[in-house]
Amino acid sequence: MKNRNPKGNGNGEGSTMDGPKPMTMKKKKNMNRLGGSGTGLSLQAFANAKSTSNHYNPALVKKKKEFYKNAKYVNKYKKSLKQQNQGKNSLPSAQRTIEDENEDINGSRANNMNNKKKKNGSESLRQVYEKQWEEKEKARMEREAAMQAKKEQREKAEAQRKVERKEMFKKTRHGQPVMKYRIQHLLQSIQGSSSASS
Repeated sequence: MKNRNPKGNGNGEGSTMDGPKPMTMKKKKNMNRLGGSGTGLSLQAFANAKSTSNHYNPALVKKKKEFYKNAKYVNKYKKSLKQQNQGKNSLPSAQRTIEDENEDINGSRANNMNNKKKKNGSESLRQVYEKQWEEKEKARMEREAAMQAKKEQREKAEAQRKVERKEMFKKTRHGQPVMKYRIQHLLQSIQGSSSASS
């Protein structure tokens, strides 16, 4: 048969499986740190236990990740802009100088013509702008007039409804409804429907 207790000589010496396990060293340290085993937590132990943190904050981790991600995108964007600018300025220097000379020669004549065009252009632009402004002003006035008419019509209808409602809710001394106004209302609605149908 196999020896289940390798330590000892079989006489019961050595460690046995029965009985509670001894308290581990880590557990003892925790108990002492929290104010001992027999009593509750002391105020100082409680404050110390609450104040220590493991410095792990998922919100901060997420914020840092987002920051680095955005920085990467900004760098890529700057690189692409740089490449586009280099692509535009990639004309050979000889071609650029010839184009610059042509611009200088034609530029003096073109400047005189441009000044005249600008004066005429600014006048025409001013006229166009004034015309557009007048059209907008006219449209705004029309809208305001339409809104005012609708408002007046709404107020008139509301006043009429108030009067009719007041008449419909009139009561006699005994609390009965006054039938005169109700019958008039029915008659008007019948006449209105008959005139609309014919």
